[in-house]
Amino acid sequence: MSRKKTEREYKRSFAYHFFRWLNGNEDPLMGQVEMKPQKPYQETPEEIRRKIRERNALFLRFYGVVKSREVRNFERVYKIASVIFCSILIALLLLTVSYLPPVGSVERPINNEVAQRYIEKGLEETGAVNIVSGMILDYRAFDTLGESHVLFTATVTVLILLRLDKKKDSKNSSPMERTEIDDQVYEPQNDAILQGAAFILVPIIIIFGIYVILNGHLGPGGGFSGGAIIGAGLILYLNAFGFQKTERFFTEKTYKWISFSALSFYCVAKSYSFYTGANHLESIIPKGAPGAILSSGLILPLNIAVGLVVASTMYAFFVMFRKGGF
Repeated sequence: MSRKKTEREYKRSFAYHFFRWLNGNEDPLMGQVEMKPQKPYQETPEEIRRKIRERNALFLRFYGVVKSREVRNFERVYKIASVIFCSILIALLLLTVSYLPPVGSVERPINNEVAQRYIEKGLEETGAVNIVSGMILDYRAFDTLGESHVLFTATVTVLILLRLDKKKDSKNSSPMERTEIDDQVYEPQNDAILQGAAFILVPIIIIFGIYVILNGHLGPGGGFSGGAIIGAGLILYLNAFGFQKTERFFTEKTYKWISFSALSFYCVAKSYSFYTGANHLESIIPKGAPGAILSSGLILPLNIAVGLVVASTMYAFFVMFRKGGF
């Protein structure tokens, strides 16, 4: 018959320490591991001088902290000119508002016949079942052309501001540029979950974006929304698989050709429509049967052109903010 252990003997046993560890009352490694307090980090004088040099070089390069007398005079003139310009603009806007008809007047723009014309004659004159697409890409196509060029101009501006020049000799490049180069080499990390999800979702996203573009004259959708969906798919693919794989099919040259071709086609196609409409000439482009995929005249190809511009512009924006270049 086993002898009952005393409390002192039980506290020395393995079972006692095991159950205390299991309940979280004891750490078996406490006092057994050598622990030293971490020393506070102190920068060496050489590191401090190096950071000051890099900061001064950055400020001189981007901000120009050394201002000459001409620069200071220009800033004064610039501020005065800005105040004068804003005052003139405010005065012109107030003058324009004073000529607007009073609230509730039948002469207000909201009471004109344009909206009624869109609803009653939109299907007959544009061939598009979707009245919004008919209005944007037929009645107000010139305005949409300007919006597409605004996207292209915004991309060019971002390109000018954020692009990093590619130098063959990386040893003479700045620390910022070397960091970007290393980031392009080692990015992205192999994330199996992200890559697996992107492998499944990216084709679905792009196919859905194409459907939204091609269905824009028949129902909700169009070039802007479909292009945004395709752009999101390209960004997801880039985040999952990196620049090296993405640049197999989409480079800076690809973006330039897509934007140039789409905007040129839009300009040529709508110039023809503007010319025939202004001179009351019959257009040779058939409108097709309403509801069919090949209908609505030029609206379908214009939706495709707008979608290409929007998708490539979204991707280009992300690339420029992410890397400073393709």
